[in-house]
Amino acid sequence: MEFSKSLIQWYLNNKRDLPWRNDTNPYTIWLSEIMLQQTRVAQGLPYFLSFTEAFPTVFDLADADEEQVLKLWQGLGYYSRARNLHKTARYIASELNGKFPLNYEGLLKLNGVGEYTAAAIASFSYNENVPVVDGNVYRVLARYFDVETDIASAGAKKEFTRLAAELIPKGKANVFNQAIMEFGALQCVPKNPDCLNCIFNDSCLALQKNKVAQLPVKSKKLKVTNRYLNYLVFLDNHGNTIIRKRTEKGIWHNLYEFPLVETTADDSVETIISQIGNQDFVENQIDEIQLYNAEPIKHKLSHQHLHIHFWKIRVQGVLNHGIDWESVVKSPFPIVIFNFIEKVWR
Repeated sequence: MEFSKSLIQWYLNNKRDLPWRNDTNPYTIWLSEIMLQQTRVAQGLPYFLSFTEAFPTVFDLADADEEQVLKLWQGLGYYSRARNLHKTARYIASELNGKFPLNYEGLLKLNGVGEYTAAAIASFSYNENVPVVDGNVYRVLARYFDVETDIASAGAKKEFTRLAAELIPKGKANVFNQAIMEFGALQCVPKNPDCLNCIFNDSCLALQKNKVAQLPVKSKKLKVTNRYLNYLVFLDNHGNTIIRKRTEKGIWHNLYEFPLVETTADDSVETIISQIGNQDFVENQIDEIQLYNAEPIKHKLSHQHLHIHFWKIRVQGVLNHGIDWESVVKSPFPIVIFNFIEKVWR
């Protein structure tokens, strides 16, 4: 098909030089695909380089402590990806002798590997004839073929997957899948694409019908919850503080944080102060309570908007279970908390 031929030629002329494209090693391709979920290439690339330096093989990743993995992941977000990555590496190393499954169906059985990631590894590593369908692919196909199916609807994935499969030239799944994803990332971008300088400006149906801005159709909207977090940063006479590991389910599982008071609204200073003394580990006399940031730090996650205050609390004597700051900074934190540590305590 002329569309596929033109797309592949565009890719060969315009593709970015990215390290995971330099070989067909399923380990590095898997690593890159997990990292780039919900993440821009520019943000993910430094993490990919750090991980491949620290863990050049799946055995190295499997042998690492989870906290070491989370610390390297710090700032990349969606931390369940890192935990699944580590869990899967251990499974591959111990149960599969370090060898990835050799086809799409086998890859799909790995923990944390869905249809998209399995298809990416299968086509990029093994050139298996399976389509890769992500947000970029939805956008390119919806615009070029004027597909008005709501991409959030139940049958959309099957419809777009079937269409993409029909376009793959025989024996060229690897290059076609990378081409259509790259085209969506660089040329057919979500907002204000440069359609005048597009290789498909004479055949794209959305352009001909003046519908580029309306496609792809996506009606489903995320429900966003506001949460109000107050972190209690204790400091004793020896300069020690208190941190805890988030073991409960939800955001930031197995990362560290300061003791937390969460409220249902942006409560008054008096309300927060009244709860500080109720912390079960606080046996020391409190000398000073200081609100570090008068305006809350707003940290947006996919389903939650966090409004965060930090409280600096000086106490007399020595804190039970206190930890020095050199040890604190070695622990994995959510990036919003680590940024506070970097600004205030280093």
